[in-house]
Amino acid sequence: MDEFVNEFSSKIEHRFNDEEKNLLINALDHAHSVHGERKRASGEPAYYHDIRVAEILLDLGMDLDSILAGLLHDTIEERISGFVQDANLDRNIEGKPANREKSALEESRISPRGIKQTTKGEHALKKKSSNALSSLLAAPDPFIEERFGPQTAVIVAGVNRLSSVKAKNKTVHAAETMRKMLFALTSDIRVILVKLADKLDSMRTLKYLPEDRQKEIATECIDIYAPLADRLGISWLKDELEDLSLKALNREVFDQIKEIVNSRKHERQDFLKKVTDKILSTAAKEGIDVEVSARAKHFYSIYQKMRRRGKGAEELYDLLGIRIICNGINDCYALLGLVHRLWKPIDGRFKDYIAMPKANGYQSLHTTVIAYGGQLLEIQIRTREMHLVAEYGVASHWLYKKGTGAEIPKLEDLPIMNKLRQWNQFIAEGDSYLEEIKQEFLGDSIFVFTPKGDIIELPSGSTPIDFAFAIHSDVGAHCLGAKINGAIAPLDSELRNTQIVEIITSPNARPNLNWLKIARTSKARSKIRQLLVQTGQAVAIDKHIVAARKSEKAAQETVQARVHGADRSQIEARRGEFPSVVEFHSLKPGLVLRSEKVGVSVGGMRNLMIRIAGCCKPVTGDRIVGYVSRGRGIIVHREDCRSIASIADFEERRIDVKWEDEAINTTARYRVTTKKSYDIFSEIESTVRRCSGRLKEGKLGERGDGTLSGFFILEVDSREGLKRVAKALRTLPSILSIEEEPI
Repeated sequence: MDEFVNEFSSKIEHRFNDEEKNLLINALDHAHSVHGERKRASGEPAYYHDIRVAEILLDLGMDLDSILAGLLHDTIEERISGFVQDANLDRNIEGKPANREKSALEESRISPRGIKQTTKGEHALKKKSSNALSSLLAAPDPFIEERFGPQTAVIVAGVNRLSSVKAKNKTVHAAETMRKMLFALTSDIRVILVKLADKLDSMRTLKYLPEDRQKEIATECIDIYAPLADRLGISWLKDELEDLSLKALNREVFDQIKEIVNSRKHERQDFLKKVTDKILSTAAKEGIDVEVSARAKHFYSIYQKMRRRGKGAEELYDLLGIRIICNGINDCYALLGLVHRLWKPIDGRFKDYIAMPKANGYQSLHTTVIAYGGQLLEIQIRTREMHLVAEYGVASHWLYKKGTGAEIPKLEDLPIMNKLRQWNQFIAEGDSYLEEIKQEFLGDSIFVFTPKGDIIELPSGSTPIDFAFAIHSDVGAHCLGAKINGAIAPLDSELRNTQIVEIITSPNARPNLNWLKIARTSKARSKIRQLLVQTGQAVAIDKHIVAARKSEKAAQETVQARVHGADRSQIEARRGEFPSVVEFHSLKPGLVLRSEKVGVSVGGMRNLMIRIAGCCKPVTGDRIVGYVSRGRGIIVHREDCRSIASIADFEERRIDVKWEDEAINTTARYRVTTKKSYDIFSEIESTVRRCSGRLKEGKLGERGDGTLSGFFILEVDSREGLKRVAKALRTLPSILSIEEEPI
């Protein structure tokens, strides 16, 4: 083998015993044999990628099974692609599988045309079509299980499940990818860590792909993988994924930041040395043993500051950071006081993550001070144990094991796993799934207090209603009002960090429909829907239902439902009694059934009955289907309701239905004036997307006064949605004015 392989061998030399090292070398041989002479887009051998993934896992301090899985993670897909045609595998590798000599490890297993009949389950593999590829990849591989152990086989299968997602559009693909990742998190977290290592190496070699493919991969990375690494507490991996994504998505801004950072390098080094020396000497006088490291913030964090403040990189001054590592928690707070004596702290920039750890276990004190020459400087203070968790997150649990095969940490011992399990009970299905994940699991958090001093962590943007349901479902169910820091506050108030929140309850208080617009957390929204159903507001919850006619018979039965099962002649005879009844053939697909407490309107006819099926009790957001019953109106079931199978004429009487807010879009055009910014359209687009809207088109041009002026057109699901988007856009520092205008 070549020098690259020898380098890997040297890295494992003192980490593992002889038996474990042999397993790793055998796994590497197997990967080399399976990939053969295939090349990646960069021109390098395909199996180099597997080695680099394993090296990243070594850097994370992962266990033997994880590193074996890193070496083997794409060998199953590679092998199956040799005999399943048109599998449409999305891999960064050129060419087709080559006919090649088998290694000793593959003898009696792989032939150039397929798989021999020597391993359990292999008879069926050759017969599978490309439609069955996902299930082939998802099952633990018997060969890997036999040669490298059951745990390795399970991890490899889990990684392949994540890689085999196929969907008709990007939103569904992203949601399904995230759904599988969260399942992996609660089953074996090592699957996610191998996938993150795989993603990091792919991002490092992204430049060899076509530009449109680079942007597609980088967008998925910044939306899913980087936030996931952040949630798992692996800060260095998160930082690198973010920087690589920025480089692919906005090279102009990336280069601008790089130029500014490099131009100030010597000035920065002198400043940071002066600060470091001062902290070390002062701490020594106080008898505190510390380590001090200095750094410039990574590019993506600088980019975020540019967006928030509407400034270029050259206008930002708080781009530097100092990290102080000490021996104990008492030293942390003593050092905080020391730093604040040396330099003036900035109000509102202190965060105590020691008292209020993040869900991933991160602990540290953060403060920003005005140092020499008026330079803003962020300082982090933590113990050595806290630093290990801050850098490696959940992977820090394996660093203590040092590959000894000690018992893997129990998932329930990790705070983030407990939070995920609680949250996953209430997460929505359907198109809203990904947005709720981004907001609640991958988004920012706030910490607020109960009057007794208990800490409640909530997603950013949460309201007192979310707080009430976080305390207890009964508190939310009987919430009457709220106090924030002792003052009465509206229930739609947005909560802020460190506020004290008190919920006022009453036995007679009940949720109302408007709460669904106010609540932000999936738990609160789920409980509110359930309570509204229980109090007889089931139809009111659903706002509007759109029904598409399946057949003329279904349309006829729809009208007959209003007149309690009458046939056509009876309806004709009673037309004068029901003047709003229309001809059967005039019912059009896409009719809007506007719901009231117990009735709806169809083409002008009032009080058509819609019933929510009692067997499955669908609520807004569920996938639903309608059934035109005899004399009881349209019965709305969940698509996966088991009762449907027992309805003999269901297909004949089926009518497609869906929640109106999934079907009706509102388009608006806005005239804007903005500050000159390299990234204004990206800023506008991301804001619109966060509000569940879509930016359709736009144009901005430079004016004589140095500002930009133009228009953009966006699409949202309702007028209420337009108000949300406009309100969010007006908060952007770069937006000077924004007004709606006729399209």
